[in-house]
Amino acid sequence: MKSAIRILVAAAVAALSGAPRAAPWTKSVDASLTLTQGAYSDNWVGGEVATVSWMFNSNSLFEKQIGTKVNSKNTLKLSFGQQHNQDKDSREWRDPIKVNDLVDFETIARFTLGGFVDPYVSGRVESQFLDESDRENERLANPLRLTESAGIAKVLVKAERREWSVRLGGAFRQLVDRDRRDEATDLRETHWTNDGGVQFVSDFTTPVGDTTRTFSSKLYVYKAFFSSSADDLAGLPNENYWRAPDVNWENILSASVTKHIVFVLYAQLLYDKEVDLAGRFKETLGLGFTYKLY
Repeated sequence: MKSAIRILVAAAVAALSGAPRAAPWTKSVDASLTLTQGAYSDNWVGGEVATVSWMFNSNSLFEKQIGTKVNSKNTLKLSFGQQHNQDKDSREWRDPIKVNDLVDFETIARFTLGGFVDPYVSGRVESQFLDESDRENERLANPLRLTESAGIAKVLVKAERREWSVRLGGAFRQLVDRDRRDEATDLRETHWTNDGGVQFVSDFTTPVGDTTRTFSSKLYVYKAFFSSSADDLAGLPNENYWRAPDVNWENILSASVTKHIVFVLYAQLLYDKEVDLAGRFKETLGLGFTYKLY
């Protein structure tokens, strides 16, 4: 599998370096900022405290058909938000609480050879701006998950503002956790885990009603066949948890109220048995300012 991925990557580099570049990039970059604030007088009855919360979101897409043989698609999602609360008794402002944090970049090279399906290679980097899991050692861009994949892709629907594509392929993942504290030795070291398996991706975008509303849905399913942590987990109750499929299903409904004011509903369903035996759900609803660079 690794040799196949290397061959496809080399072919992609060769095609990209030799193909004409007259066609322009399809570019889409938008950013939004949502702010919520509440305040109460000192004699307010009921125990409420002042709060300030904010969230920044950005979605970027750069896509280009390079020649007739290669389609290059690059996406970047950034999100960060905090909530600030007053102490109920002292009325002093507490340290901010992080409510959202995401850095997600993916690049895909799809070989448009005219067949029923297209071969592809892809790379993905997932992280967060600030890792607060260890209060004694807060780290930037940690942990870091890298995914390399190769396989077949199919564009099922392609219209002006509606698109649905699916991918199926082999994948390798690496998880890097820097300066993680070992509870037994109290020492810090970088922790690596590696696994490999098969990945399925469905990516769907469509307008809802008129041009001011858009719905997008992205589904990742990953099934590992081997893991570098298997020997360390042997004999433990969770020794086979890494074998369970991982699922990440994201859904976004956005509606433009005016040119610079947008309503966004975000819902995410996660399942990773190594993290929790049950599925995890996240929902955010915001009305804020948005700006489209392209």
